Amino acid sequence: MPSTRTPSWTVGDVTVHRVDEVPLPPATGRWLLPDATPELVAGHDWLRPDFTDSDGALRLHSHSFAFVLNGLRVLVDTGIGNGKERANPAWHDLRTDYPERLAAAGFPPDSVDLVVLTHLHADHVGWNTRAVDGAWAPTFPRARYLTARAEREFWAGYPMDEARAGMFRDSVLPVERAGLLDLVDVPAEGLELLPGLRLLPTPGHTPGHLAVELTSRGRTALITGDCLHHPVQLAHPAIGACVDIDPRQSAATRRALLESLAGTDTLLLGTHFAPPTAGRVVAEGEAFRLRPVPPA
Repeated sequence: MPSTRTPSWTVGDVTVHRVDEVPLPPATGRWLLPDATPELVAGHDWLRPDFTDSDGALRLHSHSFAFVLNGLRVLVDTGIGNGKERANPAWHDLRTDYPERLAAAGFPPDSVDLVVLTHLHADHVGWNTRAVDGAWAPTFPRARYLTARAEREFWAGYPMDEARAGMFRDSVLPVERAGLLDLVDVPAEGLELLPGLRLLPTPGHTPGHLAVELTSRGRTALITGDCLHHPVQLAHPAIGACVDIDPRQSAATRRALLESLAGTDTLLLGTHFAPPTAGRVVAEGEAFRLRPVPPA
């Protein structure tokens, strides 16, 4: 079992746990957000030392968020996964203790009721499955897995290369074949899955991308998925990821989301943000910055 305490934040009556998988290498930021140059990063002191290295390299992590709401044990995104054949060397054939960390946070795989997938990229669906007797089986056999119908239908019609097709074979199709994947229609105003849990459409990175909003006793948190990869995008919302399906829509979605959060008490939880991972959005000139909120 991991010896370190699971980082967590309190949102009303709900405790949100960050379940760590792996820090990503410095090369990830240069590849993913090529417009976030060291010179641009250097102009924002608040990014250091938590979110960038001294040379301007972006710090990025892979983790999930887990919480209990109305008696349901919920996991948002499932990371990269172990033993997966991936084109990206940082994701290839990992051997992490993610399941043990999940159990240490109080969420052993057999206890999870709902897995929300913000989108269907390899670093968000990997622990959907694990190797069992030479085959890929659902990691969370009692759970319903859920994503947007628009997301699944987009990829169904997309001309995939072998790397992406392989990811679907090992991390998406086994869940579908087990009858565990639910597709939901998410209107522009969002979809309330259950009291206190709402899905927000945040398209651009992918067409059906979702952010996840959690509310309890008047307090709110928002889990970003990949509509935000790194806090530098608060200072420069036009900076997008090299893998955005629709870069213009991604930038517009990001700015609109940040405008809606600026000056509010909403806790922003970044799916790839390095520790301290969470914060509140503050307006700064024509853009924004993150005021970090360390875990409890």
